[in-house]
Amino acid sequence: MRLGYNTNGYAHHAASDAIAVLASQGYESLALTIDHGFLPPGGSPGEVAAIKDQLRDHDMTCVVETGARFLLDKWTKHEPTLVSTDLQARTKRVDFYRYCIDLAAELGADCVSLWSGIVRDDASADEVLDRLASGLEQVCRHAEAANVDIGFEPEPGMAIDTMGRFARLIEWFDSPRLRLTLDIGHLYCQGEVPLAEPISRWKDRLVNVHLEDMRAGVHEHLMFGDGEIDFPPVLQALFDTGYRGGVHVELSRHSHDAVRASQQAADFLGPIWPRLGREGLGI
Repeated sequence: MRLGYNTNGYAHHAASDAIAVLASQGYESLALTIDHGFLPPGGSPGEVAAIKDQLRDHDMTCVVETGARFLLDKWTKHEPTLVSTDLQARTKRVDFYRYCIDLAAELGADCVSLWSGIVRDDASADEVLDRLASGLEQVCRHAEAANVDIGFEPEPGMAIDTMGRFARLIEWFDSPRLRLTLDIGHLYCQGEVPLAEPISRWKDRLVNVHLEDMRAGVHEHLMFGDGEIDFPPVLQALFDTGYRGGVHVELSRHSHDAVRASQQAADFLGPIWPRLGREGLGI
């Protein structure tokens, strides 16, 4: 497994500066959230090449994340989505995902991570699944052509929030490219415990992991030690499944103190990693 960090926790840094700091702190993977300052659509191809070279120079892998808050709509956080009421709005989200897939292919990323979105009308459950499946079909078709995996993340408050609803989704639509981004804090927040059970059940789909502390019933990403999660058994469970991808710290609300926060996270997680065996990180 590779300890990584999500750039949504470095919102006040240039992408190149964030990578340099995180590499110096021992991180080996980057969850690159596409945002206004981080390779947005319409940017220069030279910027992509520079990031690719920098990741290579630091021997870092990456995933591409798509959860920027006001990138596509300056008025409403995370909109539009694959479950938005308006077809044109949903198409805007699909086009953004196509861009991210092409970017992931260029960077050699492990996956493009995405979620369903919030249902903002009175659509039935079946209609919501139809919207979502239609969008995902287009996204996965593009991903297949680009040889890129999609990591779908269940997110509290969204149409697909739990692993149970994710299981329902893949009954509705599935693809060899449709895999799973598993957020450990989300599992704990929503009572999907013991955490080792969903990790084990979904190990064959797992392509990306998010990590932060959290409290039961409260969707707030917390610094390690400020919540209720017992992390050594979680990391051991991930390791025991054979997962060797990125485990990305996600602390988007810590950007005001990004350098100290990422160092604190590394200091907390580093001593746990060597217990996982010779293939563990051991920073």
